[in-house]
Amino acid sequence: MKPMKPMKPMKPMQPMKPIEPSERWWPANLGAQPSTSGGQKGTRYAFFGDEQRLAVDSGNGNVQVYDTGDHRISGVQQSGAGGKANVVFTSQHGEVDLTTLKPA
Repeated sequence: MKPMKPMKPMKPMQPMKPIEPSERWWPANLGAQPSTSGGQKGTRYAFFGDEQRLAVDSGNGNVQVYDTGDHRISGVQQSGAGGKANVVFTSQHGEVDLTTLKPA
């Protein structure tokens, strides 16, 4: 019977790299961190609750900012047929069609 070779010690674990913050694509005056953000099908959004503002980039780099009033945006749904997209956001009051929000 052959003698067993001693096991090599484990290499020390490498420290985790810090998570990089996401690139800010919204206007700087809204702040560094949105309350919530996300995107779907080429449209991305960032909601700033304290400022009552919603920044939306429809995929063309042109960011539009909307006044959300008392809506607390928490999600987005997008559908479309015939090349026309319909974006609907979710708030504590239910669905909010983007066309019902006033540009800020």
